[in-house]
Amino acid sequence: MTTSPTLGGMRRKAIRLEEDALVRFTPLFPGQAFPLLCEPATAGVSLPAWAERQRELLESKLLEHGAILFRGFAVGTAGEFDQCISALSGGALEYRFRASPRTQVDPGLNIYTSTDYPQDQRIFPHNEHSYSPVFPLKIFLWCDVAPEWRGETPIGDTRAITRGIDPAIRERFAQKGIMYVRNYGDGFGLPWQTVFQTEDRAQVEAYCASVGIAVEWKADNRLRTRQVGPALVRHPRSGETLWFNHATFFHVSTLPASVRDALQADFGDDDLPQNTFYGDGSLIEPEVLEHLRGIYLQQMIEFPWQQGDVLLLDNMLAVHARNEFNGPRRILVSMAEALNSRDVALNC
Repeated sequence: MTTSPTLGGMRRKAIRLEEDALVRFTPLFPGQAFPLLCEPATAGVSLPAWAERQRELLESKLLEHGAILFRGFAVGTAGEFDQCISALSGGALEYRFRASPRTQVDPGLNIYTSTDYPQDQRIFPHNEHSYSPVFPLKIFLWCDVAPEWRGETPIGDTRAITRGIDPAIRERFAQKGIMYVRNYGDGFGLPWQTVFQTEDRAQVEAYCASVGIAVEWKADNRLRTRQVGPALVRHPRSGETLWFNHATFFHVSTLPASVRDALQADFGDDDLPQNTFYGDGSLIEPEVLEHLRGIYLQQMIEFPWQQGDVLLLDNMLAVHARNEFNGPRRILVSMAEALNSRDVALNC
């Protein structure tokens, strides 16, 4: 189509129509808004190039739906996945203040394996790093090798989880907050050198002081930390109140029975690798934890991975988990857009 200066608006509209024709958006599950599926409508669409041009549109759709699955774009390498992250967020974050074992896939990329737990173990639903004073707003997952059996990454709508929690329980947590107690170097969990990515105790102390974490050095170079964080936060873009914490995920009672029993036989509540309490240090009631676990599990949906899939989650609007699996499985993960919990907290 040719244009003249007097028809400049027609030219802009034509370009937008061409852009819209490159992809199609549909629900992944008919009749459900969560998650949204984005697929190329024609061959040869580069996800990083298209997403960079359409970032404002994708930001709007992510805020509306909470999760977008990009499928069929032929994202084939970790480098191409990193390009997607840059196009959709501005760049990947370093994995700091760690809670689970991951392997960095390339020294030059902030891209990691998904949690390196045994294949026969499930991982309970959680918002990534919601225990941390600094957490990512966005989570990216890329399927490099699809599992042969199971191995899905179930996801759940945080908005629905928030609505489902008993209001009295929600209010109790809103008033008290959540205390996270972590012990490092006691033979279970990650050593503090891995969690903080340093061998220098002074660096650990400086980081913890900067984000409000209390440090206690124990005998034999072991470490205990305590911090109080919010149970509910306000989304920085939508303003809505959301349940966002690790109270359930980190609590010892959420572990598989065999693991839980072994740990409790050897450690007191304050000496477990990780555990949670109300913000005033009091115990969270067993029936409350059962209620919370039930709400999370009611909201989970799952789909089989396909090689090349890129899943983008608003980390405040979506929880994720992992199913057990057999055979090879390689799902890579990255995080983006750091937020400080103090800036979005409703309490503490």
